Amino acid sequence: MPVPVPRQRAIPAVESGQAQAAPAVGGPSKEEAVRNEEAGRDEATPADDNDATRNATPAEDAHQGASTTGMSTTGVSATGATGVSCGDAVAAGVGSAHTTLTLLLIEDDPTAAPIVRDVRDSDDRPIRVRTARNLTEAERLLTDDVHCILLDLALPAPGRASAAAGDDDELAVLRHVLRLAPRHAVLALTASGDAERGAEAVRVGAQDYLFKDELDGRLLSRAIRYAVERKRSDTAERRLAEGKLRAQENARLERGLLPTPLLEGSPLRFAARYRPGRSRALLGGDFYDTVRTPDGTVHAMIGDVCGHGPDEAALGVELRIAWRALTLAGLCGDQLLNTLQQVLEHERDDDEIFATLCTVDIAPDGRRAGLCLAGHPAPLIARPDRPARLLPHDNNGPALGLLPGARWPRTQVELGAEWSLMMYTDGLIEGRIGEGRERLGQDGMVEMIRRQLSEGLSGEGLLRAAVNEVRELNGGELTDDVAVVLLDRVP
Repeated sequence: MPVPVPRQRAIPAVESGQAQAAPAVGGPSKEEAVRNEEAGRDEATPADDNDATRNATPAEDAHQGASTTGMSTTGVSATGATGVSCGDAVAAGVGSAHTTLTLLLIEDDPTAAPIVRDVRDSDDRPIRVRTARNLTEAERLLTDDVHCILLDLALPAPGRASAAAGDDDELAVLRHVLRLAPRHAVLALTASGDAERGAEAVRVGAQDYLFKDELDGRLLSRAIRYAVERKRSDTAERRLAEGKLRAQENARLERGLLPTPLLEGSPLRFAARYRPGRSRALLGGDFYDTVRTPDGTVHAMIGDVCGHGPDEAALGVELRIAWRALTLAGLCGDQLLNTLQQVLEHERDDDEIFATLCTVDIAPDGRRAGLCLAGHPAPLIARPDRPARLLPHDNNGPALGLLPGARWPRTQVELGAEWSLMMYTDGLIEGRIGEGRERLGQDGMVEMIRRQLSEGLSGEGLLRAAVNEVRELNGGELTDDVAVVLLDRVP
């Protein structure tokens, strides 16, 4: 025999998981007394909070290397992280031993469907039931602790007088609920013998369908548990598919941001290392490239787009590809940077977006180089006859995208017969030192590199040691991405 559906009530913040319950003093609170009286059963246990969590696994170190006789590269490895939203937590958290399932019944005629109040979960605990007589009430009652929705397909959808046969879309109300609650399990309630409509509801997105006049407490309990578990499985599959897609997108970004250097025929040795910041497992806006033009000049570049995310990474890819194309076309120095600024201005989504850049063009004999800085830290040069130091940076121009019509002077520098040139992004120097506010800075980085060189480190080993020590000094993963490029000339 059907049990009357209780009158409408507001959902306390405690039950919806939006506030903590205050301790009772001298007996149950007024709110609890009303809830017990309306439900007609023992005091309900508030549902566990479904906190949204997001765990990001740091990407594996990325590095590349090229020898003088045959270039070999090691690709970047990055692990995509999948987040868990509040809605995902609803589906993923139902297996907890302490979670009370909550059912939202959307039904305008309680006598039309024999809804049994005493539905229970697999542990024989009562399933909390809320009732909405229309979609407006349902939207108000649809809090994060609702696990399943039981929807009468006979309800009219918004803007419709009825859902009777002959309407253009008999499942309009279901489609509306699925848009309203995309992360919740949904059970469709239909008339006996209307299996075709029920099957169509499942095809549209419901987890199952039930007949009104064949429903009892045991069947409903089983259907709720099945629907919630099926939704959880669907959510897991969706997150897995999204993770695979994210990994594929990240692989494309890797190839765009961290390309294979074009150094065939050059005596210079190349090494690079990239590590994302702790808040992301995907690549950020750091990028670099190295090419050798037909005249024997080696051109190297490293840059950083402000901000973090796929848009910034995509913009970094565009700038890196544009730099390579312009360099191979013969542009250099101020002319090249001016053209890159035009590319940035046309491709960025926001006028506040800018990019820093450092370019070096090394003469065919390897003894001289031209340096251009666009708001970027100066490279470090190390030679056997003197300590490592920063290259001159007095003529540092503004970052790309800040000043229309800006100029970037090219500074001529002497490198010598044997040297190591290290280019880096600001993530390497902005890490903190210990617990205080002090940062490593360029001076601290220079001292660190000097010490590591004196220990006999070089090439990839030097870059690996530098990035690892900066992380250790910071007390953990760095906030910003780190990209480092090293060019060596050994007679």
